[in-house]
Amino acid sequence: MNNKPLTKIMVVDDDPDLRQLLAQYLNRHGYDTLLVDDCNDLFQRITKFTPDLIVLDRMLPSGDGVEACRNLRAHNEDIPIILLTGRDETADRIIGLESGADDYIGKPFDPRELLARIETVLRRKKGPSSLVKEVPIHFGPFTFDPAKRQLLKGDTVVKLTGGEINLLEAFVKNPSKPLSREKLLALARDDDEGERNDRAIDIAILRLRRALEDDPKDPRWIQTVWGIGYRFSPNA
Repeated sequence: MNNKPLTKIMVVDDDPDLRQLLAQYLNRHGYDTLLVDDCNDLFQRITKFTPDLIVLDRMLPSGDGVEACRNLRAHNEDIPIILLTGRDETADRIIGLESGADDYIGKPFDPRELLARIETVLRRKKGPSSLVKEVPIHFGPFTFDPAKRQLLKGDTVVKLTGGEINLLEAFVKNPSKPLSREKLLALARDDDEGERNDRAIDIAILRLRRALEDDPKDPRWIQTVWGIGYRFSPNA
């Protein structure tokens, strides 16, 4: 008998038909799903339900999903978040990623695509890629532990989202090697959505530089390689 607890997914959306559709689909694929229709309910129930992942609508009558995402991150909640957006605009997706979301998906969407994204984000959350050495990597004042998926500056934990950790893993696995945006996308996001995700990689790089660099405009560790992409220089 399998007594392993089910992975918990919280779906926050004000569309009752969509909520029921996702609940039926995710439950059928072995997830324990809690349905929530507004931001207030999200914050009231998150502690008791302790979700492993949140599917969060961008536009809610009781509040902005992006602002809710920021609030969760501000309170050190590192629960993976997939943002649902009805807008097919690059700027809107970038705002979602900058708020700390791990991924996004535009409405309307196929539930199979959402399931694939959920599984990808959860896979990244559970542990490091088998291709990454599970020994701490030291550079400057930083220590990155891929086994714990944790970055330290001295003895202080540097707060990073799951997506930022995954991107850092991709860099430390390929030190001093120029990596194109397409390569980083494949290593760090496990999907291939063409040009619209190139900008998402740039935004993730910017956020990672802000966490690592004394001067993000003159980066030491993550350098731009013009015409190619980016390079991690651990011995800079």
